[in-house]
Amino acid sequence: MSSNPDLIVLGAGSAGLATAFRAAQHGARVALVDPRELGGTCVHRGCVPKKALWFAAQWAQLQQMAVDVGFDSRPGELDWERFRELRRKYVDGIETRYAQRLQDAGVELYRCEGRFIKPDTVELSDGRKLQAKQIVIATGARPRRLQLPGFDLGMVSDDIFALHVRPKKVAIVGGGYIAVEFACLLQALGSQVDLLVRDRLLDGFDEELVEELAGQMTAQGIRMVRHSHITAAHRDDRGIVLMDEGADALGPYEAVIWAVGRVPNTESLNLSAADVLVDEHGHVITNARQDSNISGIHAVGDVTANKALTPVAVAAGRHLADRLFGGLDDAHLDNENIPSVVFAKPPLGIVGLTEAEARKRHGAAVTVYRSRFTPMQVALTGRKDHSLMKLVCVGDDERVVGIHAMGPGVDEMLQGFAVALKLGARKRDLDATVAIHPSSAEELVLMS
Repeated sequence: MSSNPDLIVLGAGSAGLATAFRAAQHGARVALVDPRELGGTCVHRGCVPKKALWFAAQWAQLQQMAVDVGFDSRPGELDWERFRELRRKYVDGIETRYAQRLQDAGVELYRCEGRFIKPDTVELSDGRKLQAKQIVIATGARPRRLQLPGFDLGMVSDDIFALHVRPKKVAIVGGGYIAVEFACLLQALGSQVDLLVRDRLLDGFDEELVEELAGQMTAQGIRMVRHSHITAAHRDDRGIVLMDEGADALGPYEAVIWAVGRVPNTESLNLSAADVLVDEHGHVITNARQDSNISGIHAVGDVTANKALTPVAVAAGRHLADRLFGGLDDAHLDNENIPSVVFAKPPLGIVGLTEAEARKRHGAAVTVYRSRFTPMQVALTGRKDHSLMKLVCVGDDERVVGIHAMGPGVDEMLQGFAVALKLGARKRDLDATVAIHPSSAEELVLMS
């Protein structure tokens, strides 16, 4: 490829790959620039290895449930190192397939850092220069690191997958989905977990379901410390001790995980050379069409202030490429009604408005339906863990504007219901749907 492609994509994570592949399908000559692994955070330090650990946590729980219903077996400890190797092979396979797909698509891959020297020109770390009329910034984000004494005694989410053994006692600092997910899966795998939450747990999810999940997490053995404000960490002969502004010292812990947010990777891009504007957090400022303030420069994925979800990044990149090279002049990501799941134990899913958001927007026109029940596979073991499902409806025709579900299997069942919500389903449409019995999903069409 010449040094003048049609498109330069900075970043080979989910957003960058999606953009590059779709643009190449439209016949564009694409240069993809990234010194790190193909697949970015999602494949190597996020969704994929996290979901693998989540599966391990489910299998650990199922072992005990099998004993509870009469199987002659004894739950065993996970061989952490063996599982780590299996997970690594799976992740390596994804990267290998990406490399082959890029080659087949004719995308030129540059394993270098890239930085702007002009609005249409990128200089690579090996000295080469690339020039294009269209440039997409897709450099993602990284875990936030705090300027607090002893921070380096702990780990961030990137570090967890390098662990060779399970920590026996761990503190997780944070209240977002990363903190909740790792708290649940580590507890299920045998760790003693303290979850230290400064503000609200799982902001953005429906509060009723969040509190139900919090209760189940506590019942499972996770110690939850609310209104925690960690000011320092230090190590003594017992382990790592955390200083909390509003309480006594916490610990000691064998490990500490900081899950305190993420920051966009924009500092090394020399954006000032292209006059690209960023917000106070460093995100590239874009409009609804992923355009920056400079013509020809765009941004997709976690480097923007859009929802930090892989499917959002992928969809945004594909729509952008369709618009730039596919002749679809109005193609852009619809940021409304994006479904999301926290892979907790049990998982918690959302699509649409929370009850609080709906009441703020629509007032007395809101009607809420809910179903609380014990799933059959749980009830058979004699346990009482509840699932909770909730429909938020608006108006006389009860258009469904929010679907919320917590319990086993909701991560799989919510996808189809998200389609129905996006298409404008009414409560009567769900009522008219014949249920699949016996299942948990039927509760979403049987509420009254």
